[in-house]
Amino acid sequence: MTERTKLFPAKRWIAIAALAGAIAGAVAVYVSGGETGKFATASGSSDDRVCAAKADKAKRVGDAAKGEVAAMLPADPPQSLASLAFNDPAGKPMTLADLKNKTVLLNLWATWCAPCRQEMPALDALQKEVGDDGFEVVAVNIDTGDDTKPKAFLADTGVTALAHYRDASLGIFNELKSRALALGLPVTLLIDKDGCLLTHMNGPAEWNSADARALIAEARKD
Repeated sequence: MTERTKLFPAKRWIAIAALAGAIAGAVAVYVSGGETGKFATASGSSDDRVCAAKADKAKRVGDAAKGEVAAMLPADPPQSLASLAFNDPAGKPMTLADLKNKTVLLNLWATWCAPCRQEMPALDALQKEVGDDGFEVVAVNIDTGDDTKPKAFLADTGVTALAHYRDASLGIFNELKSRALALGLPVTLLIDKDGCLLTHMNGPAEWNSADARALIAEARKD
């Protein structure tokens, strides 16, 4: 059992995440047994149909979520997240579809989220080690206001490899909340090169680990 597990059991992380969600101005959804619930394909779009056909892949990737990333749950069913909108590092609007052909570990965080501060260096290390043309850790800050605090936060935590994605409107958080994917912060989703959700979790994880790298490697397979 790791020190993280001893100090911060799963139920405590769920409580912290729920509090973070309340601070963000969102009503936390009820979680039973650590699951954030199943969700239906909302739009019935062609993208959703493509993703729904990847149930076997989502299960395979979910089975690879072990050890430090065991809280990752398989999408049931996989759903397209290509329309998720936020701003790129230059402050220009974009959607997840702009990262097509790239496996993405999407993480939502805020400066006032204590678990986010704890896991940010690990996310940065993961990007440094395995980030390339086919994979990126996309950490989206959801602080309201300007980017003064987020940039200071990244500097304080020693982050150098993560690009500075932003959504000051909370739109991306509320969209994921409406799909029963966001309980609070941090929330992390593993998305394949077609924009299909494979696995998801609420709460922090040790992303600078062999378990995390094995999970990413499995998600990158066709």
